[in-house]
Amino acid sequence: MSWFPIQSLAVVLSVVAIPVAQSTSSDASFQTQSPDTSMAGMHMEEHTTFSLPSPHEGSGTAWQPASVTGYEWMWMHGGWEFMAHGTIFIGYNQQGGPRGGGAKAESVNWGMLMQQHKLGPGTILFRQMFSAESLTSPHPGFPQLFQTGETYHGEPLVDHQHPHNVFAELAALYTLPLTEKISWELYGGPSAEPALGPVTYLHRASAAELPMAPLSHHLQDSTHTSFGVVTTGFIIDRLKLEASAFNGREPNEQRWSIQLAALDSWSARAFIAPARNWAAQYSIGYLVHPEALEPDNQWRQTASVEYVRPMARASWASTFVWGRVHKTATDTTLNSYLLESTLNLRRRNYAFTRLELVDKNELFPQAPVHPAYRIGAYTFGGTRDLIHNRAWQLGLGGDVTFYSKPSALDAAYGSNPVSFQIFLRMRPGKSEVTHMH
Repeated sequence: MSWFPIQSLAVVLSVVAIPVAQSTSSDASFQTQSPDTSMAGMHMEEHTTFSLPSPHEGSGTAWQPASVTGYEWMWMHGGWEFMAHGTIFIGYNQQGGPRGGGAKAESVNWGMLMQQHKLGPGTILFRQMFSAESLTSPHPGFPQLFQTGETYHGEPLVDHQHPHNVFAELAALYTLPLTEKISWELYGGPSAEPALGPVTYLHRASAAELPMAPLSHHLQDSTHTSFGVVTTGFIIDRLKLEASAFNGREPNEQRWSIQLAALDSWSARAFIAPARNWAAQYSIGYLVHPEALEPDNQWRQTASVEYVRPMARASWASTFVWGRVHKTATDTTLNSYLLESTLNLRRRNYAFTRLELVDKNELFPQAPVHPAYRIGAYTFGGTRDLIHNRAWQLGLGGDVTFYSKPSALDAAYGSNPVSFQIFLRMRPGKSEVTHMH
């Protein structure tokens, strides 16, 4: 078994722990007031708080339903609204079959800081996201059957998920109201997320209890860390139209660096929030040389629908995502379909699932021919909060994943591989605040 040094978690713990100490001051406490009270003195936009999603709960400029409430700490000081949130999973990962790689101890983790203030007639939001996974993942990455994408020591990563970058987001979002129902947005930064794909799985309410990345990650939302992004667009009542110019290359193996390059890729996205519990999007993008070892440029299309239903002492969040990549050099098209859902019962109990069908043509990178195989991954699990209060949630959970695949892969993966995880999950308590937007 490969163990990581526990002290390596200090990077993420420091990100999410400092705000707790600050929140004990007289003007910085966990906010449970109504939105009007907690935001006193801050003249935010006139959009209806209860009908439009908040930029705090999504990723980049993506929308989640307005009914999402985040796991975060929040406090006010000097006209600023401060937020801190994140998640640490510490787990035992056993991937099945001949290519499972044995049991591993690991930690999936990330932390985010946000600062918001009035700027002229609009609002400025700064956001920083960090991860210590370069220290807490086994080598060459988190074991995950059938996962592909990026590299390790110059070789393609197969059956492993790469760790996230230390600087996963360093960005700012400025929102300017033009009329009562129309606003203009400008977003970007050296590490940011273009307007392409759904809310990334790290921030989706439906994936909050799932430590593992989707197998379809690189066909749907892998651009959530792009080194160089500029996005602009308009919110027209419940509709958002936006476009991005960005650096389409995947981050390299130097997980601690920011690798700026030309903004040679582009994307466009339309979001709609028809009701408080719903958000949907369609996006398309052209990515120049996203993979380090492939000469291909890519067209990527995605569509998604997200539903969040709050209930008394319970909530239910579900997401459906379709993603398609067309590789221009080889004229290859790959599709993916994802359905994930998390049900929170009696506050402390969570049942979750993720069901995927995804085309993979990178499972045998040394082979002269790269056929696409349709892989199915079906994950079922649950979590029970051992500590559940306004400050912290500490949960014990586990999941099991079954697979479907063509029989041609039996020799490499076995006839019926099964994988499972056992983990501790730590994060801030659930916020009772509805952020102004």
